[in-house]
Amino acid sequence: MSDEQSGKQTTQSELLDQTVELGSGLVHTRYGSIYILTIIGQIEGHQVLPETVKTTKYEHLMPLLAQIEESEQVDGLLLLLNTVGGDIEAGLAIAELISGMKTPTVSLVLGGGHSIGVPLAVAAKCCMIAPTAGMTIHPVRMSGTVVGAPATFQYFNRIQSQIVDFVAANSHISKKRFTEYMMATGELATDVGTVLYGRQAVDCGLIERLGSLSEALEALHEMIGDRQ
Repeated sequence: MSDEQSGKQTTQSELLDQTVELGSGLVHTRYGSIYILTIIGQIEGHQVLPETVKTTKYEHLMPLLAQIEESEQVDGLLLLLNTVGGDIEAGLAIAELISGMKTPTVSLVLGGGHSIGVPLAVAAKCCMIAPTAGMTIHPVRMSGTVVGAPATFQYFNRIQSQIVDFVAANSHISKKRFTEYMMATGELATDVGTVLYGRQAVDCGLIERLGSLSEALEALHEMIGDRQ
């Protein structure tokens, strides 16, 4: 076996390992090299979730995103989202990294991009949503013991304001409109908030356009071409 063949087999093996472990992989096309990354299940933060829960771990994604941004072998990033939300700080940290990348990025919401998944979806330079996908917008929640003090209320307000500011800065929806969706009553049976599906998310300016896999890849190809 030649060194070149051995190198190709090693690369393919590493790619398979990444796909199995992280749900990601690098694909070489005539338009450039595209890194495909999935954000699924629940965003795991500082606390480890049970093994029965599908998770996206921030300690995996943060260094990976930095590597993608710095790599000369990656021309674009495709984010496939199907998440119920999760840890707020971890989700915002990942979203901030994505929004700060110069590498062309496209996000596609499939199934759902709920809760902290909303900032993750809009963080890409171009964001799309499948017609059947949904996005739940609701106020910040906290699990565990909550101290009933003014400081706790102020913390909730500040972190919620950060989310609203980030979403408004990275999409075409206003802070006022997004807050109205967040605080709406009557939309959810046992909670406060709003569920937006495909076309609704586009019409209000939260998501840029409707699309599927082919449209997301076409948009990424175009962005890569403009950069070259």
